[in-house]
Amino acid sequence: MKRLFFTAPAVFAAACAAVGPDYRAPVVTTPPAYAEAASRGDAADLGAWWTRFEDPTLTRLVERALTQNLDLEQARARITEARAQEAVAGAGSAPRVSAQAQASENRISENAIPIPPGAGGGQTPFGLPGARFEEYRLGFDASWEIDLFGGVRRGVEAAKARTRAQAWSARDLDVSLAGETASAYLALRALQARARIAADEVDRQRGLLAIAQARAVAGFTSRFEVDQQRALMDRTAAAIPPLRGQARAQIHALGVLVGEAPERLIAELIPDARQPAAAPLPPLGLPSDLLRWRPDIRAAERRLAAASADIGVATAKLYPRFSLTAQPTLVSTSLSNLVTWGSRNLTAGVGLDWPILDGGRTRAEIRVAGARQGEALAAYRQSVLVALRDVEDALSRADAENARHSDLARSAQAAVAAVAVANDRYRAGLANYGPVLTAQAAVVEARDALAQSAEASAQDAVALFKALGGGWTDADLKETPR
Repeated sequence: MKRLFFTAPAVFAAACAAVGPDYRAPVVTTPPAYAEAASRGDAADLGAWWTRFEDPTLTRLVERALTQNLDLEQARARITEARAQEAVAGAGSAPRVSAQAQASENRISENAIPIPPGAGGGQTPFGLPGARFEEYRLGFDASWEIDLFGGVRRGVEAAKARTRAQAWSARDLDVSLAGETASAYLALRALQARARIAADEVDRQRGLLAIAQARAVAGFTSRFEVDQQRALMDRTAAAIPPLRGQARAQIHALGVLVGEAPERLIAELIPDARQPAAAPLPPLGLPSDLLRWRPDIRAAERRLAAASADIGVATAKLYPRFSLTAQPTLVSTSLSNLVTWGSRNLTAGVGLDWPILDGGRTRAEIRVAGARQGEALAAYRQSVLVALRDVEDALSRADAENARHSDLARSAQAAVAAVAVANDRYRAGLANYGPVLTAQAAVVEARDALAQSAEASAQDAVALFKALGGGWTDADLKETPR
């Protein structure tokens, strides 16, 4: 029995192999280049991409979000949970030992038959009716289920893959969080810029209104033109409160993203600042680089690996389970000789548990695991397609918005020139006040559209940085290597 107890695990460990499929990362075909890119270029380092906007406030907000955001804190807790699950899964292959101690006082009924030696599985001493005795026990209960067919090892493999999937998901949340913070900040500055444009235009129109009023008093024009100028000024002023209200809402959103009460950011962000220009777009590299760059793709691949290992866990239930047990115990009716060689009591054995009939439950569980692997494979392939689409969409929008921004800039210049011409004609008496009002309205619209286009260009740059994976590096996941 001793030889079996100590040599069987080594023999089984050397001979056994884990059942179920051995995981191989799937091969995914990607295009040789991006359809929307004029040139490929070498892959760029996208680490801390938000600093490319050259806005210190934006940099501070993103860095605070990446350390204080509560969604990210939950993601880190899920990583800790997944690591603990690794330990839970691995514990199944380790011996289990528990200590036992017991003290009891016994009295045998005077009307009972004598207790023969060995009664109760050899644990009860011989006793006559009416006898009283004390009994003390001190020992261990040890068992070891041998992972002969690798079910536990497949469980550990699945748990490790899920830990890495959680780590990659947390990195993907980093990417999304940085992008959302940058987007909210860019929207805030755009709204403030538009409100500032409208306020400047109101001031300019207030000056024109004063001129129109003076001309009306002098009899050079009618009150109708004064009312028209005042109506245009009031309409322009009416656009300011909604813009400022939307700007406050963006500040509130930023408060949630950085994990702070919204009112704490108001004093920091309410003062107007320049509207950040779009960051220069980085070299794109190859589409196949997304398989390494995108955290969501890496997370999907690790979930696929876990699903593959789960098939082995389910398959192992078809095979017998071997276990070794031992119960070394010291038993005595007196404490004085409890810890002596003569008080030793030992039970050891080898167990076999082999399910013969279970109504097809185990094979159904194998099919369930196989279906989940197929689902995970489809999800992985889908994540690759979504990544390619994200990059192509961002490139397409960036190119289109750049062209639109150039047109809007020329339009704004032409509108300013038209106002000057209309004013000159009006003062010279060559035209009524209508063309002046139309030209002023065109300037307001053109400048507002130009500010919105500048925001759209910056947002397209953010979308491209996110689509390319956000600049993570392998060192970011050093603590959870693949």
